[in-house]
Amino acid sequence: MTTRTMVVVVPHWSLVAGGIAPEVAAVVVRANRVIDVTPAANSDGVEVGMRRREAQGRCPSVAVIEHDPDLDARRFEPVVAALETFTPRVELLGQGRCSFPTRGPSRYFGGDEALAASIATATDAELAHIFDQDEAPHQYATCVGVADGLFAASMAAELPHGNSEFYGRLRLVKPGSSREFVAPMSVSALRRWSAPLDNGEHLVDLFWRLGLSTLGLVAEIPEADLLARFGADGSTAHRLASGLDERPPDTRPVPPESHVEAELDPPAERVDTASFVAKMLADQLHTRLAADGLACTRIIVEAVTEKGETLSRVWRHEGALSAVDVADRVRWQLDGWLTSSRQPTSAISHIRLIPDEVIADRGRQLGFWGGQQLETDRAARALARVQGLLGAEAVSVPERRGGRNEVDAVGTVALTLVDLTDETRGIDAPSAAAPWPGRLPAPSPTAIHAERRLVQVIDVAGQRVTVSGRGDLSAEPEAVIDGRHRLRVVGWAGPWPIDECWWDTTRHQRRARFQIVTDDGAAHMVSLLNNEWAIDASYE
Repeated sequence: MTTRTMVVVVPHWSLVAGGIAPEVAAVVVRANRVIDVTPAANSDGVEVGMRRREAQGRCPSVAVIEHDPDLDARRFEPVVAALETFTPRVELLGQGRCSFPTRGPSRYFGGDEALAASIATATDAELAHIFDQDEAPHQYATCVGVADGLFAASMAAELPHGNSEFYGRLRLVKPGSSREFVAPMSVSALRRWSAPLDNGEHLVDLFWRLGLSTLGLVAEIPEADLLARFGADGSTAHRLASGLDERPPDTRPVPPESHVEAELDPPAERVDTASFVAKMLADQLHTRLAADGLACTRIIVEAVTEKGETLSRVWRHEGALSAVDVADRVRWQLDGWLTSSRQPTSAISHIRLIPDEVIADRGRQLGFWGGQQLETDRAARALARVQGLLGAEAVSVPERRGGRNEVDAVGTVALTLVDLTDETRGIDAPSAAAPWPGRLPAPSPTAIHAERRLVQVIDVAGQRVTVSGRGDLSAEPEAVIDGRHRLRVVGWAGPWPIDECWWDTTRHQRRARFQIVTDDGAAHMVSLLNNEWAIDASYE
């Protein structure tokens, strides 16, 4: 079973929200990766997915705009308000995207085509207000898709092909033909709908290697076989490829005890004050649902003022809404409401969170060494904000470069040169994975000194320890003299000799390295270079 659904998409919404005209060469970047580009910049060869530096290389005059989800949500509020004149059941899918079931509105306005045309006209009117023009730029004109199910409707709104009837930017899929509509589409479309899939990227790559290049080929395989081979991801992929929603509709009502609400005393006139209360409510809701083994995928956020003015929004998430996701959406909703032309005439006195759709919480499988995507995204946004305050070249991140010497194996690189969203977190240079025979065994030092700290390493007789060309010690190290401090050696390992760049007289060096533990409990990496002992790094 599927629900006849309409999806409304405003192309290039991040650019529209910023008021960037299509004839201006500009890009929107997130973690130094281009996520949106104006037609003018695209004509110069700039494409989505490029790194910031590559985009600036192809179009030196391009304006770089950091992605601002708060601004995107705040500017989308008037568009949603315009759509609510047609139906009260608007669901926000994300910035610049929303949906609603068409059964009632379509009957009232004379069919799907007439409703879609009215929706597009109303949305374009709001876009024209953003640019202070009589009509919206045609490059940013609203796209509307209608089909059976949210997935097929989203594809209809965003992909201009398939068995659909086109009326300008209105794309209507005939009832009962959603499967035929999505069948010729590339299986890569699942990447754009990867939130319901725990391992969407790898599943799509595997489908390609198996020869399943289109959604139609995936749908031809029995769902039971995909479930047995790929688990829940296989079953979800089969439903999407068949033109259905990612899961069957759940008609069970959400228990009323799952609702959370709070009275604001005194009433809040500022967004940050109300957002603080909303964060506590989101944590409380998340705890209640988690205790029952549930996760929320659709939530209703209600805000009421002292005079009884009410704003209610339905927020949908393809995966599961975390407490942070809920708090962000409450902040976006209140910020958009309080700054729009429909702003309330009194302070907010009541906030209510109502989970409208819940699913079984399957949890999430983290990588063996961590790699939590939420924390990574938050760190990337924080670095981007610091970069915006201090300048493009002022922020650096560590980079593993590879090498036999730990001092040279790690360096810093400007944030603009890396992509913090890729699987390696953007901190591995190509040479880092190369084999480096002669490098120190694990564990690696945690603190690398910028300059070598000269010391003396002596034996039990007080004589200086030396190392021959074959790597033989003159005697076992007994103590390390660091300035006026004499530290007894309680443990040591080595030497690990290296003879690098013997073909280049200016870069040639012979070095013998040791790991030494002294009686004060400190561990260091010391080396003998050019007949001088020095501490290169320390273990903390």
